[in-house]
Amino acid sequence: MSSRKNPNIKKKSSTSGSTDEFEQYSEEYDSWYSRHREVYESEVLAIKALGLRGLGLDIGVGTGALSYQTGVTVGIDPSLSMLRIAKKRGIQVVRATGEYLPFRDRFLDYVIMTVTFCFLDNPGDVLKEAWRVLREDGHLGVCIVTRDSPWGKLYIRKASMGHRFYRFAKFYTYNELLGILKEHMFETVSVKSTLSYPPEAELRVEEPTESTVTKGFICVKLKKL
Repeated sequence: MSSRKNPNIKKKSSTSGSTDEFEQYSEEYDSWYSRHREVYESEVLAIKALGLRGLGLDIGVGTGALSYQTGVTVGIDPSLSMLRIAKKRGIQVVRATGEYLPFRDRFLDYVIMTVTFCFLDNPGDVLKEAWRVLREDGHLGVCIVTRDSPWGKLYIRKASMGHRFYRFAKFYTYNELLGILKEHMFETVSVKSTLSYPPEAELRVEEPTESTVTKGFICVKLKKL
């Protein structure tokens, strides 16, 4: 995915310790996408394959590199420098964190978090807020770099060496993620994944599939219960 925030590691949303790093190095973070074009395009395809429609919110929008490619129009993030870049891409931005969403109950058709989940201090609080602002037939999209994949293992190694962004991340397995989501009243609708090849392989754009085995980037579409 991406060596940005993951390779995908791309947004920190409601974490506290990482906010300063993303604030100071937003342009460096954003440049990851142009330097890893094949991974970036593969992730975009996986997100689009979820079929999220309507008024959507990206929690931890970062620089908006993925949002503006996948149809999201509104994004929140605690980093002003990241939001400035996202705004230039046409995203309606709000400075906020996932634990306190500035939207009324049952207002949104969908909420998405792309690698943001790995940077949350309080994922349960963020999921409660996502549940609150979603309409009764609304959907949640969550994309992560899985801990037990070759990509996740690479980022964990980088984190152990003090990587500027990864050192703030907590990586999850696919099953761990599903357990947390179910615990907070979300049920899986579909799964799309990509990056079947390891980081050391030749990068290529890859169509998403439903298989999660060894995949580095997994996106889950869920409905609120």
